[in-house]
Amino acid sequence: MDCVTILAESAKNADKTSHMMEGTEVPIDLIWQNITSLNVVEALTFISFGAVCLFYGWRVFKILVIISFALLGLVLGMIVSEKINGGGGQLVGGLVGLALMSFLAVPLMRWAVCILGGLAGGILTAGAWYALELNEGYIWAGALIGIIAGGMISFIIFRVAVMLFSSMGGGILMVVGVLALLYLYPETSEQVESIVFEQKWFLPLALLIPTAMGIIVQNKFIKGSKDWRV
Repeated sequence: MDCVTILAESAKNADKTSHMMEGTEVPIDLIWQNITSLNVVEALTFISFGAVCLFYGWRVFKILVIISFALLGLVLGMIVSEKINGGGGQLVGGLVGLALMSFLAVPLMRWAVCILGGLAGGILTAGAWYALELNEGYIWAGALIGIIAGGMISFIIFRVAVMLFSSMGGGILMVVGVLALLYLYPETSEQVESIVFEQKWFLPLALLIPTAMGIIVQNKFIKGSKDWRV
């Protein structure tokens, strides 16, 4: 193979890579559409449950783990059913996945918590990547760093995983609820939408602050609890 052929192949591969990167942008439109679809009651419910997870997630983390894996099983079951049956039987497949993942989460509780801790770390680092306005085509690399770091820390110090994923989950629920309420209020609707789309640092920072607060508060509660255990 001569040099000209090598350069041509490299250019072709680079062009393919650039096209793939164009399709990996963060779906802010979809995220915002889901947030703004909430009504007042739903937004307040999100805030209420988010506050419980944020500050007392360590007390109910087993239930949170089972619910999280049940939802994951539901989604995976529906996806697998769609691939196998061509769109038919999604409900049955989803229910089977839900039951299977819920059942597995109980005996594998420690592993499940560590997986959720790793995912929470991935969300944080992906958010940091997005906030710093780095190339969105490689945001998966930022997420992978957080997943590895969060997973390693979770295996070493188990309670860190509990605090991380429960604080992250509570923070997401609270941020979604607050943004939905601000969008429903006419005087702040346009302003909050403008900030979300124009300021990339806003969403990651809005998630980081309550998550950090939850970790600090939960750490104090856990230290004061004599019978806390898995």
